[in-house]
Amino acid sequence: MSTHLTWNGGVQQEAVDLLHAGGGMVVSPTKVGYIVVVTDRAGLERKFEAKQRKRNKPAVVLCGSLEELHALARTNDEIDEFYRRHWDDDILLGCILPWSDEGRALLGDDEAELATDVRGTSCFVVRFGAPGEAIAKALWDEDRTILFASSANPSGRGNRGLVSGIGEAIDDAADLVIEADDFVRSVQPDASPETRYEQGVMVSFVDEAGELVPEQHGERQVSPAPIVIRGGLDIDRIMSQLARSFPSWDYRHGQYY
Repeated sequence: MSTHLTWNGGVQQEAVDLLHAGGGMVVSPTKVGYIVVVTDRAGLERKFEAKQRKRNKPAVVLCGSLEELHALARTNDEIDEFYRRHWDDDILLGCILPWSDEGRALLGDDEAELATDVRGTSCFVVRFGAPGEAIAKALWDEDRTILFASSANPSGRGNRGLVSGIGEAIDDAADLVIEADDFVRSVQPDASPETRYEQGVMVSFVDEAGELVPEQHGERQVSPAPIVIRGGLDIDRIMSQLARSFPSWDYRHGQYY
């Protein structure tokens, strides 16, 4: 069984140290439930084994700051502004983007196989919740270690925002589980385990070849355009920001990359 700790309200140093050591696997709370976080190929392999998940479904990249996002991902002025507004308003957001040259140099080939899709793009996530954000920022600030994640539950099943819902396989496989059911519940206080959002919104900013969609500069009928490929927490607020930023965008829930 893994070690269980109650979130300390700040940086969970035990998790930072374990992940820095290499090969570690930690379960951390987020705004939409619990996730598995790792930092390298060994950890990614453990994650896939514990989740019994297909290896063609890559882990997402958790960014603890906009500075980290800008270092790792290739963006443009419109995407930067879109992220900044969500950062300032503390809205969970994940966007499919290409890696920057700097980011690709930091991403090892072994990790890239399990953290990118066939186009070489990844989902870069911000504002996923204070417990994990603090870990991601500490890892990045210390030596530019990248944090990868997937939901902490058997593939295809949610954890309902409860540490008891992560399942025996993940609980047994993880080195450390950070418990914070109260934090998860506080994000959607009026929702029940059956009605709460268990995922964040994903917006794709790449075309079929993995290249950035063109900037729109306020022009209409620009194609290809951003696509919402997964609904989730704060979908209404995110779509409002899309309408504010981009005259052309699309909603295709389930059009996964």
